Amino acid sequence: MARDAGYDDFLDALADGTGYYLACENDHGSLPPRRVCPRCGGDLREEPLPETGDVASYTEVHVATPSFVDDAPYVTAVVDFGPVNLTGILRGVDADDVETGMTVTVGVDGGASAEGEAGGDGGETGDAETERSVVFEPR
Repeated sequence: MARDAGYDDFLDALADGTGYYLACENDHGSLPPRRVCPRCGGDLREEPLPETGDVASYTEVHVATPSFVDDAPYVTAVVDFGPVNLTGILRGVDADDVETGMTVTVGVDGGASAEGEAGGDGGETGDAETERSVVFEPR
């Protein structure tokens, strides 16, 4: 699997508990990683991502893409971390119990698989890594 340096570095940081977002001199928050602020074109610096965020919106997915078909049904949420929002899969809570405003933590799921394990779509075998995802869990 090809590595996307900016996005994979961001996922590595989330997985290590050192998540970040990018901010310009006008404090516009930005993700995913990029070279300049998408709102004003200013230079960006890394700022620590807050440990928790609040669910701003969510939906229960019943018809999943091939990479997530084994997880369906599941909840995808947009979580407000103040300067930035992140989208990911909400785990550890029944879909009927999800509410906007629910406080969650962020992490990363996937990224390693046993040698010879299928890659989820039935098409890959060998030493391939599984696709990593941003995940949230209730706090």
